[in-house]
Amino acid sequence: MSREELNSSLEKFLKKYQESFRKKIFLEESLEEDDLMLVFGLTQLLKAENKQYWGRELGMCWQLLVTELCKQRCNNYSGSIKEGKDELCDLVVGEDAIDTKYRIGSGDSGTLKKFKSYGKRLKKLNLRPVLLIVRNDSLPQALKACETGGWVIKSGTNAYEYLSILTQFDLQGSIPIFFVVRASCSLL
Repeated sequence: MSREELNSSLEKFLKKYQESFRKKIFLEESLEEDDLMLVFGLTQLLKAENKQYWGRELGMCWQLLVTELCKQRCNNYSGSIKEGKDELCDLVVGEDAIDTKYRIGSGDSGTLKKFKSYGKRLKKLNLRPVLLIVRNDSLPQALKACETGGWVIKSGTNAYEYLSILTQFDLQGSIPIFFVVRASCSLL
């Protein structure tokens, strides 16, 4: 292959990716503050310094809040479902297999396959996969993968409404009470 042919071949490769990148739409994370950010006095500016850390920590906080609320308020509560190393959901209440997320920001193929697979596996166990997401600005392709896997998606206010019906407790309405935590906490 001559130098010109090689250059032409490489140029085609780069143009293909250039076109793909142009078509890619990146949604900005909403600048809106959510309830968990308010409880801890987090700003978008502070979160932006380490999004992965804050997303992981706020996600774990959300999971623990939902789990404890359901454990205390639902007679038909049971813990997570695990198959081998896979944790298919965080908890089960009745026929609902519930998984919690702060926000779904990953669109990598492994994550998307996992969402699809876990939902289908839960449905085979005669459970309804329900995904409770704090924020409303999750990645659309990740949400689509969840829906394809059979997940019922509840985000933002809808997640709180679902929890209120399930537990007979208004977690979102109780959030202002938690501001006492923020006032007495000098970590941030």
